[in-house]
Amino acid sequence: MKTRIHSIIGFLATVLIATFFLASVVVELVGNEAEIALVKQMIVYGLWVLVPAMAITGLSGRAITGLRQGRLIQTKMRRMKLIALNGLLILLPCALVLNYRAAAGSFDLTFYLLQGVELAAGAVNIGLMGLNIRDGLRLTGRLGKKKRPMMSQQ
Repeated sequence: MKTRIHSIIGFLATVLIATFFLASVVVELVGNEAEIALVKQMIVYGLWVLVPAMAITGLSGRAITGLRQGRLIQTKMRRMKLIALNGLLILLPCALVLNYRAAAGSFDLTFYLLQGVELAAGAVNIGLMGLNIRDGLRLTGRLGKKKRPMMSQQ
């Protein structure tokens, strides 16, 4: 049961981050200022789901692994720490400030620099979470182990 909860909530968190990322890119490319402000507001509302989902994912992952060790488990734990730090120190403050600035109509250089930082940090988290999903599937046996290239004989 813990594994199922971990999988579902972890996938939800990944989908939310990818949705925030994609919505930001699309609205910046084709939206007007009111639409950008709306997306930024919706992202902040979405944080009420994302933050607990990330916490549940981390806690359930720890509960599943218990005292087990191994390269994949250690790698996933290191990534999760980076994901959490990136989220708490970069993504969360950026989302709040971008929402504030968009609501105030402050679409200036600072807004777009912060938007660039948020998109870069979001892309990093999406990538790290994708790697954790892959390794989780490997740990559960739902995805085969990484194959090493065979040496060609000459």
